[in-house]
Formats: sequence, C-alpha cells, structure tokens
Amino acid sequence: MKIFIIELIVAIVLIGAFIHFRLTKSKEHYKAALLARHIDTSDEMKRTLAMGLYLRFRKENPDDKKLIKDNSIFIKQDPIAFESFVAEVFDRSRGGSTWVTPPSGDYGVDFEHETKEGKFLGQVKCYKDDLDFEAIAILHSNIIKQGLQGGYVITTGDFTKNALRYAEGLNIELINGVQLVDLWLEGLENAEQEIKQVTPEYV
Repeated sequence: MKIFIIELIVAIVLIGAFIHFRLTKSKEHYKAALLARHIDTSDEMKRTLAMGLYLRFRKENPDDKKLIKDNSIFIKQDPIAFESFVAEVFDRSRGGSTWVTPPSGDYGVDFEHETKEGKFLGQVKCYKDDLDFEAIAILHSNIIKQGLQGGYVITTGDFTKNALRYAEGLNIELINGVQLVDLWLEGLENAEQEIKQVTPEYV
C-alpha cells in the first residue's frame, strides 16, 4: 500500500512537472513571437519613415498634378533643406558641431562635422534608387585633399554592391535611409534627456 501511495505521489509530481514544462515552453514561445513581431514592426516603421524623408525632401516635378506640398498635413521641403536636416541629426545623435556648406561650389561636400576625433565631411543624397560609388569617390577625394579623419555618405535609399565594395577601407561611413532614421530617433532621445537634466520637473 505504501509503495502504491509513493508511486502515485511520484506520478502526480511528474505530471505536474510536465504541465509546468509545457506551460513555460508555451509562454516562452509566446514571448519570442511577440518580440519577433515587435522587431518586424519596428523595421517596418523605420522603412516607412525613410520613405517619408525621401518624399519630404525630394525635388518635385512642377508638371505633377498631385504635388506633395498641396497636402495640408504633409511637410514638404526642397533637397537643399535635407542637408541642414541631416547636419542637425548628426549634432544631436553624435555630438560635436556641424556646419552646412553653401549650396553651390561645395565640391561634393554638404556639411562638415567637428568631433573630438577630428573633422569629418558629409554628403547627402535624397534618392529613392540605390546610390552608386561616385558620391563616395568625390567625398574621399575631398577628405584626402584636406587630410581629414573621414566622412559620411547619407542617402534616403540604399547603396549598390559596387558602392559598398568601393567604400571598404576608406573610413567613409555609408548610411542608408533606415540607418538615418535610427540616428534621427537617437538624436531625439538625446535631446529629451538633455531637457530632463535642465528641467527636472519635465516628464
């Protein structure tokens, strides 16, 4: 009789352990699925924001009957304003100070970025197509001529394989639309933290 009771207790404990295992496993799968969905949504959001930046700063065709600027809730600026936008993003996300070059006669340099490590040059492109290596070559020429640390080529789109290969070892950071959005969000977060430090009652 005692053996039967012991076996029964062992059986109940094993069943309980099995149920707990199944519930825990199911819960972990649920958490993993939620995380995966969150990551996908986040990436989708960043891609949408990158597309929005392109539409905000692209040069519009005057003959187009449906201009973005005609929509009262959309923000519409010209490609020149994109240079200032990106320079401000770098100011907020990476620190240092930026200076936007004049719109003409800049020799392919749209802004300069002074950091603790030295000066970096930036070139921005409001493109929907993948950017090829020419912009990288022009910027690299300016970096070498001025003996600077490096630079950035930033686009609302992405880069071709040739561009990625060309930039290897040149100390030029290639930043596509999604990565620009990352920097933008990082800069906004940094600005919020600064406001909280200056204004403790800020929530």
